[in-house]
Amino acid sequence: MMQAVLIFVGLVIATGTLAAILWSIAYPDRGLWPPKRYTKATPVLVWVPTFALFGILIVLGVMNWGSLPIPTWLRFGVGIPLIVAGNVIVWSEVAQFGIAQTGGAKGSLRTGGMYRYSRNPQYVADIAMIIGWILLCASSGAALVGFAGIAVLIAAPFAEEPWLKEQYCSQFENYRATVRRFL
Repeated sequence: MMQAVLIFVGLVIATGTLAAILWSIAYPDRGLWPPKRYTKATPVLVWVPTFALFGILIVLGVMNWGSLPIPTWLRFGVGIPLIVAGNVIVWSEVAQFGIAQTGGAKGSLRTGGMYRYSRNPQYVADIAMIIGWILLCASSGAALVGFAGIAVLIAAPFAEEPWLKEQYCSQFENYRATVRRFL
């Protein structure tokens, strides 16, 4: 019963977030992401669902550990390195960017560090962490919610890029022309 509740809540968070991003892509002038202005509520609206979704993934993985037939060598040999590399990249870029700008506050266009190789290294790293966790825990519940989370991470840059073009004009256009969206 608890697993079903967690899957439901995780899918609601992912679906709601994806809906907000798709709305922002379709209607950028009335978009929800990135936020038009950064307020005291913005970090709550950004980080609570994010950490809740990751928390649900962890709990589902532990609760349903090993329910998928994934070979041990793949689980530990690929899963753990993806989790570690993803965390190193995400947190090193958050340290460079700052938590506020990572969560939607205006700042400068970041083109150094991992942003030399990907316009969205934090999203790529988050995807790597989710895939790594799905492999490691081999949990059907974590896989279901994890793939919904990955859909959100793939869609988010499409909502952000018009905003980035508006904020940084030719600087962003030049950057976009030389660096890939993901890898």
